[in-house]
Amino acid sequence: MRVLVAMSGGVDSSVAAALMTDAGNEVVGVTLKLWSGPNGEAPTAGCCTVSDAEDARRVAAQLDIPYYVLDYSEEFRDGVVDRFVADYASGRTPNPCIECNRTVKFDQLLSRLEDFDCDILVTGHHARTRFDGENWALHRGEDEAKDQSYVLSMLTQRELARTRFPVGELTKPQVRAVAAGMGLRTARKPESMDICFVGQRDYRGFLADHAPEVFQPGEIVDISGNHLGEHEGIAGFTIGQRRGLGVAVGEPRFVVRIDQGSSTVVLGQRDDLGVDEVTLEQITWTNGEPCSGPVMAQYRAHGDPAAAFLDGDRLRFDSTQRAIAPGQTVAFYDQDMVLGGALIADSTSEHSR
Repeated sequence: MRVLVAMSGGVDSSVAAALMTDAGNEVVGVTLKLWSGPNGEAPTAGCCTVSDAEDARRVAAQLDIPYYVLDYSEEFRDGVVDRFVADYASGRTPNPCIECNRTVKFDQLLSRLEDFDCDILVTGHHARTRFDGENWALHRGEDEAKDQSYVLSMLTQRELARTRFPVGELTKPQVRAVAAGMGLRTARKPESMDICFVGQRDYRGFLADHAPEVFQPGEIVDISGNHLGEHEGIAGFTIGQRRGLGVAVGEPRFVVRIDQGSSTVVLGQRDDLGVDEVTLEQITWTNGEPCSGPVMAQYRAHGDPAAAFLDGDRLRFDSTQRAIAPGQTVAFYDQDMVLGGALIADSTSEHSR
């Protein structure tokens, strides 16, 4: 079998390429150029840097496989960065990595399989797929601490049928041990948790540099509507935020609501962050069949799943959750199997009713 391996320059994708090579497959390595500065320069911090691409190239050379760099920076800007900016400008909290996986990495690379005469796509994600004779299922990775099924929860049969995740069968220490045993240069390379186009700075700094127009002044009020102060733009706030609010009220206050229409930021106490039910949009089902009933719902990349009941576009939690923001992705699970995913459009709480 001939396979196309997405190589980020990290240890996981390096080992994915190595495992596929050792299994006797013909392997082609590719790195996606997704982001560049205003003068076309690649980022120097975070992930997807020049050094990452160089690490991928050297690993490909070690494995003696062909290697290419594919420029998808325009698609990335249009589909991920512009949406990231628009979401924060409207008071939402986006997850650009999920959007990148769905609309750029998988969509674009799967469309190139034929160009490289490849049968399947391989990535270094910590997740697993299983085929039951009719449908492909997505499961959590072997290493629960590194599981990435959440960021893949919007994938469908189209993507899953033609994608494999070999390192999902291993724990992270096992992945590093394989890399070390093969002498791969990425064996001890640390992970990058930064958003690639934001890097190590605060996302507000990125917005200020690249989209200053999103910062429109407005009012900060408490939950009773009392004036507390002014702000420079709702793009600088997220639900649950406690620090950097720009007002001093003598006791802890949190962002509990953001009103785009009036450009108002509402502050409240911790109890005001409670969420009992969310409304969903852009619901995607792994096998194409809508689900309903009890599910485990995960709404943060590394958060614990919460028991909930799914009914159409409504998800009601068995117990009150905190600080859930519009724009976040929620993944639905049946034990360790992903049922699908959706975006959170709005939330309600018993406390506010």
